[in-house]
Amino acid sequence: MCGIAGIVDFHPPSNGRGELITSMTDALTQRGPDEGRVWVGKSASLGTRRLSVIDVAGGSQPIVHQHGDQPPVALAYTGEVFNHRELRAELAGRGHDFATDSDTEVVLHAYLEWGTACAERLLGMFAFAVWDGRSEELVLIRDRFGIYPMYYAEVPGGLAFGSEIKALLEHPCIAPEVGLDGLRAVIGFVKLPQSGIYRDVQEMMPGTLLRMNRTGISVHRYWSLTPKEHTDDLDTTIATVRELLEDSVRRQMVSDVPVGLFLSGGLDSSALTALAAQSPSAALDGKLRTFAVGFGGSQEFRADDIRTTPDAPFVQRMVDHLGTVHTTVEVTGRELMDPQARAAVLRARDMPTPLGDLDTSLYLLCKAFRQDCTVALTGDGADELFGGYDWFLDPAFRKVQGLPWLEYARQKLGAPGQQYTGLLDPDFVRQLELDQYEQDVYSTTVAGIETLDGESETDQDIRRMTYLNLTGYLRIILDRKDRMGMATALESRVPFLDHRLVEYVYNVPWSIKSFDGREKSLLRAAVRDLLPPSVLYRKKAGYPPTQDPAYAAGLRAELARILADRQAPVHTLLSPNAVRAFIEGGSGASRINRAGAELVVQLDLWLRNYQVHLLT
Repeated sequence: MCGIAGIVDFHPPSNGRGELITSMTDALTQRGPDEGRVWVGKSASLGTRRLSVIDVAGGSQPIVHQHGDQPPVALAYTGEVFNHRELRAELAGRGHDFATDSDTEVVLHAYLEWGTACAERLLGMFAFAVWDGRSEELVLIRDRFGIYPMYYAEVPGGLAFGSEIKALLEHPCIAPEVGLDGLRAVIGFVKLPQSGIYRDVQEMMPGTLLRMNRTGISVHRYWSLTPKEHTDDLDTTIATVRELLEDSVRRQMVSDVPVGLFLSGGLDSSALTALAAQSPSAALDGKLRTFAVGFGGSQEFRADDIRTTPDAPFVQRMVDHLGTVHTTVEVTGRELMDPQARAAVLRARDMPTPLGDLDTSLYLLCKAFRQDCTVALTGDGADELFGGYDWFLDPAFRKVQGLPWLEYARQKLGAPGQQYTGLLDPDFVRQLELDQYEQDVYSTTVAGIETLDGESETDQDIRRMTYLNLTGYLRIILDRKDRMGMATALESRVPFLDHRLVEYVYNVPWSIKSFDGREKSLLRAAVRDLLPPSVLYRKKAGYPPTQDPAYAAGLRAELARILADRQAPVHTLLSPNAVRAFIEGGSGASRINRAGAELVVQLDLWLRNYQVHLLT
């Protein structure tokens, strides 16, 4: 995994281009601490920060191909292509010569052979830029699910792009300005497709490619979720899921540096760990390493509607079952309020979120993980694909014309209409028109769903629900894992998002996906021989929040500081009475109210550290 940045400028060359691309690239150092390089051409500049994973010695970038007197073709690439060996053999058969063992070089030669159609041949997670000097054209390509980020903005004379927004903010023509739409995305915690939060910044959509030349910019979708008739019976479907998942894990365990796994003791991470244990090609000392988060301090587990059981007993059951080398990272409430850790989380995000302790604990987990391993396998994507969330199982939610995860929070968690706005000034909240914004996101998303003739009403509802989760909620999950991991130079791989597996399961009827009446019936059946019964049948539990009173006390203290500081940049957005009531309410605040408080604290830090100018 790496970070990339670039500029296309059709103005006459100037002396400052090398300095600009260097500063944009250096802003991404945390994504790639092993090496930083830039390439400066006539009309384009590319930069990479490298985290060495495949061909550690020979995989430097950007790489450039130049045949005779022809103009150069240059590539800046971040990601992993898990079928690079097959592609290398095919390209070699077509006359291509390779100087390294890296997948980066395979991607460049795939472009030289097939042009932008190379994207359809890549199995993996990636975001890359090709400057084709032969046609004076920039090509940006992002993987099918958006596992790897990519942002861009039009600038005078061309375009600037980068793996993270912080790289773009190094460009003198891109200011840290945020309008109402950006604030809606931050405060509503849901983004319109392509929204980059900051004014004029756009996020490349998953499964798309962008072309930019002297005539302008065009964006093309090369992959989408497509409905197909499923003709396999239950036994064949179970066997096919197992086969596809085994192949995905086998491929994603390949690395020239140590690989470990996140292990929560749930079905998804436990299944991956059991499959990885069968082919520990990158294990240390012949044993697989696993990592989990725990919470120290004066806190005891308290069950609720989201988490009925703690992770620790199930994690230990899997460790005993497989014999992994395991580390549980114990995080205290004081560590979650540590100013340096919280600043690092915001720096990784480039924007505030209401996730607060969830982000900070994941950052601290990744930081400890990185001490032993460079690559992590994670179970993200399984719930969205196999129907693991409660809103899949409740028929009432399937009919809701809205974003299911937000509707669930309102109906099941007692959240208000806009759950994170409780401490904000009511006039400001009304100005945001969040209800309409959320409906616009929903309408825009469902407009892209293709239907299948003759599909039952239930399967139509589940297809819509699955599509919304894979294209909406999953973006939140993947962004979080990418930013917290890369803030510590830890690469996360997502075996459940092998596009072959997704294309297959997306079209499985609900009667097969839920054949035994439980969440993720199909996945459970596919791995039933790998897991102890207690883990196999454990009820879905989300990522754990802290229950440490020290964290809640620290959060109230931060709010008290902000309320007392009339010069605090977030002050004009607050409802002082609501903030005061939260501070005086003690540790009994609900999870939703606590998330709203986290949003306020992060908004203040964001406005200070990024010197954001709000265009309201």
